[in-house]
Amino acid sequence: MNRNILCIDLKSFFASCECVERNLDPFTTPLVVCNPERNGSITLAVTPYLKAKGIPSRGRAYNLPKDMNIIKVPPRMKLYQKKSKEVINIYLKYVSIEDLYIYSIDECFLDVTSYLKLYKLTDYELAKVIIKDIYDETGLTVTAGIGPNMLLAKVAMDIEAKHVKDNISKWTYDDVKTKLWKIKPLSKMWSIGSGLEKKLNALGLYTIEDVAKYDKNKLIKKFGVIGSDLWNHCNGIDTSIVSELNKIDTKEKSYSRSQILYKDYYGYNIPIILYETLNILCKELRKNRNLTSVISLGIKYSLSIGGSFHHSMKIDNPTDDINKLFDYIMYIFDRYYHDNLPIRQISIALSGFIDNSRIQLNLFEEYNDIENKKNMNNIIDEMKEKYGLNIILPASSLLNDSTIKERNTKIGGHNAWVGHHLIQL
Repeated sequence: MNRNILCIDLKSFFASCECVERNLDPFTTPLVVCNPERNGSITLAVTPYLKAKGIPSRGRAYNLPKDMNIIKVPPRMKLYQKKSKEVINIYLKYVSIEDLYIYSIDECFLDVTSYLKLYKLTDYELAKVIIKDIYDETGLTVTAGIGPNMLLAKVAMDIEAKHVKDNISKWTYDDVKTKLWKIKPLSKMWSIGSGLEKKLNALGLYTIEDVAKYDKNKLIKKFGVIGSDLWNHCNGIDTSIVSELNKIDTKEKSYSRSQILYKDYYGYNIPIILYETLNILCKELRKNRNLTSVISLGIKYSLSIGGSFHHSMKIDNPTDDINKLFDYIMYIFDRYYHDNLPIRQISIALSGFIDNSRIQLNLFEEYNDIENKKNMNNIIDEMKEKYGLNIILPASSLLNDSTIKERNTKIGGHNAWVGHHLIQL
């Protein structure tokens, strides 16, 4: 694939919006977005001026320097959403809605492949035009990565664009070995979270080059389809098409579950909740003899922070396997979650159903293994129907952050009875 993709990020977005509203220059103003009345509040954003002095975007208010006269302002999500829409409308002056993928409130992908002849511009020149337009209309500064696919455009923006004079970086396939492979630690790479990084480190893999040269089949055996994506990405390969991503529609028939959490959860303990929620949905799949081909994850942050994200992913080989679906969910989560932000609501949806008799085998899974898993899951489902949902639970349900036992007692039928038997699955 060789397209012309722009990945554009609004620089220090929340803090820059606050500076623009106050007629301040974010490159000379020490401003932080946080709750100014709580010394232990999370800092959501700092201006480029403070970043240049080594102050991270995410931290605690009590860690901020005391000798800089820092301006602390509370977050205003409605303002940021308004500014984001203004920027999106500027993008739509240059590309159609089908060629714009909204990645987050402050970041978008534009596929400009079919527009360059129309504008008689290179992708680099068009990026400069769009960047100037955004600044002139909104006062916001942006960074842009350009690449032949979404992956290289994103990584060019993350790794290099923020450190060059005009805030634009273009990577080609020729840069894979000289730039992409040199990234370390692994978690600096788009789509590799800290959890996956630890698993890769355990395999002796510490750089992108290490992963790129590792046996692809071993990665698939270890991580499933995510292992294949991981190997491809580390070799600069990404077959995602912006217009195709926009076609994923979860408004069709789906199974979904959401949960408002009783306390703040973070990256280290939210996987427990995600796994438990998926377990419920997989039971629905089996009960209705369905396999899913689309999985969606929604995360809402604490009201003190505001904001959310919701993203879907297409599954090449439809499944009802909890462990495979959990890998997909964590892949989405690691890709879009901002470290240290408190989470108060999650939602998961499964859609794109096919009948479970249409199982597609792969080279890394024996048919007998699949049948054994199905039989075990059916036995567990029957026991839960007869004796209550809490009769058999994963060992993680014993942890303090688990909510499944309490939730199960609030669902009708036998579920008001709490079983005392625990089987580690």
